[in-house]
Amino acid sequence: MGYYDGNTVTALWNYAQHYAMSDNFFASTYGTTVMGHLNLLSGQTHRAVPPSVSGKVANGSVIANVDPTLDDCSTGTVVTMTGKNIGDLLNAGGMTWGWFYQDWRPASTAGGKAQCVTTYNPHYAPFQYYASTANPHHLPPLSASSIGFTDQANHQYAISDFWTALASGNLPAVSSLKAGTTQTGHPSDSTPLEEQTFLVNTINQLQQTSYWRDMAIVITYDDSDGWYDHVLGPILSQSNDPNNDALLGTTGLCGTPKPGAYLDRCGYGPRLPFLVISPLAKRNFVGHTVADQSSVIRFIEDNWQLGWIGDQSFEAIAGIILNLFDFEDLGEDRGLSRKVILDPDSSEPVQP
Repeated sequence: MGYYDGNTVTALWNYAQHYAMSDNFFASTYGTTVMGHLNLLSGQTHRAVPPSVSGKVANGSVIANVDPTLDDCSTGTVVTMTGKNIGDLLNAGGMTWGWFYQDWRPASTAGGKAQCVTTYNPHYAPFQYYASTANPHHLPPLSASSIGFTDQANHQYAISDFWTALASGNLPAVSSLKAGTTQTGHPSDSTPLEEQTFLVNTINQLQQTSYWRDMAIVITYDDSDGWYDHVLGPILSQSNDPNNDALLGTTGLCGTPKPGAYLDRCGYGPRLPFLVISPLAKRNFVGHTVADQSSVIRFIEDNWQLGWIGDQSFEAIAGIILNLFDFEDLGEDRGLSRKVILDPDSSEPVQP
């Protein structure tokens, strides 16, 4: 058990002083890394194939960590998700996008099959669970100009591809960056300090670009990863599967679902950190609107008028995160005046 405050997570503390955060943001469901990622992409852990795997999938819903079928580097039990995700909506809307994961690039592709690096974790590449957005062999983009568009990479990239796209003036409209295993902040193989190194170096670089004045950086997590938080979220998704639903170690506490509701999606789950770093973010602001992981896809859907995923996706009840922004502060110098450059070692602001 660990306790971390502003003396340790100094970067996040400093970002919060200058930008906006939520104190009422939750995981969409109780669960694991895979479930959190799926909710972040689609607001949905249902429609898994096969629909029943002991200890992994129940009533068509993912209930534990499981690998994607469409990934050469999966080594455990595998499933495929058959519903839509936000990538499908972005493609249909003609928007550029990409998922950029530090450990994505394989060590080799012998015989046309990817041989991944030892630190690769398929749970950190959630678009691999969907046939429409999978890149089973981890193929690279055809060129810098194709990053963000549909080609053999199918929007799945290494983080180095993100910086290549940025340098070539081809930054996708929506980019998701996933740190490598040692910098995720996960308690068993990373630390909050290693995580901050990744965040600070990334955000410092982004604030120095011409994209910064119109950029919104969202920082959040796939699940609590064992880090304790004392706030119990509201139960907005009920489930009464007696074999798998156990809130506070007791069955029967996740309510009674409506007829036809997908089971094994009890939520909201644990409270999670959530920050918005942007020239358009409110200053030193704490938002109290109840929101969850699907609020991120709801923001993307609404911003680009993409429509909704539907099919009981949590987006339908997602809290809106627009209260973290101030769209009245639209001066031409907002990008210059709203930069907070931090020292990668101390996480303290660097004086201009």
